[in-house]
Amino acid sequence: MNDPGVERREFEVGCDGMTLRGSEQGEGETVLLCHGLSATRDFVVHGSRAIPRAGRRLVLWDARGHGDSDPAPAGEGYGYRHQVDDLGAIVGQVANGDRPLVIGGHSMGCHTAAAWALANPDRVSALILIGPVFTGTGLGPDEDRWDLRASALSEGGPEAFARMVAEGFTGSDEGRSLIERLASDRIRKHRHPEAVADALREVPRSAPFEGISSLKILRSPVLVVGSRDDLDPGHPLEVAESWAATIPGARLVVEETGESPLAWQGGRLSRVINEFLDSGTTPVRSLRDRS
Repeated sequence: MNDPGVERREFEVGCDGMTLRGSEQGEGETVLLCHGLSATRDFVVHGSRAIPRAGRRLVLWDARGHGDSDPAPAGEGYGYRHQVDDLGAIVGQVANGDRPLVIGGHSMGCHTAAAWALANPDRVSALILIGPVFTGTGLGPDEDRWDLRASALSEGGPEAFARMVAEGFTGSDEGRSLIERLASDRIRKHRHPEAVADALREVPRSAPFEGISSLKILRSPVLVVGSRDDLDPGHPLEVAESWAATIPGARLVVEETGESPLAWQGGRLSRVINEFLDSGTTPVRSLRDRS
């Protein structure tokens, strides 16, 4: 059944000679969420309408080269300097003028939101940081992984990309199949897969900010959402724990052992976000509070 109160409204934002595309639902306090590398706006809360149904305005957008948005202009790229500038354009043209807003995202989107918040602390009423990966210590052994995924996408298409994403997974066959399916589903959403391959090579080699210690200056309420390593080793729980331990007053939540990662459960993730925003300093009751 259609819910007119949370009807999806599309928007376009011009930025540096390209067009960024996104959507919004609901009215009220703005919650702007950014997706991860190789994903799209549809893979942050996975289609859940729980945030707009709670009386908030949910704003989602496709990063440059991802989903429906244009590729980077000639001579530019996909690193975090560009991602943060693009987020600033979205905020400036879509998100309630100069009023503070809730901002966040998953993985690449988490890093982008944190970097923008560090540069614009007075514009942020709360931060939702899902699946952080950045530690400030470089790619290390992950460098080949991102290049292999980019090559798989460029040369073999979505199925080859999905197989590469699941490469090295040591869990159950069911878990491996789930990882492949999710990777295949998200990569098919892109108008410009060649741009996504470029982003896969560039984004992990860029730094959103100097290091985790930079996060100490954040003063808005912060929810950090971690994932256990058995199904989502690409977003190590120890990194989420480190972010939460560094940010003053931050709260860390993570799914229970054996459960699907919270970041993959759009409805449940949305409810946790709503509860966090409603409760202020009250513990999130639906998950183990790790702060």
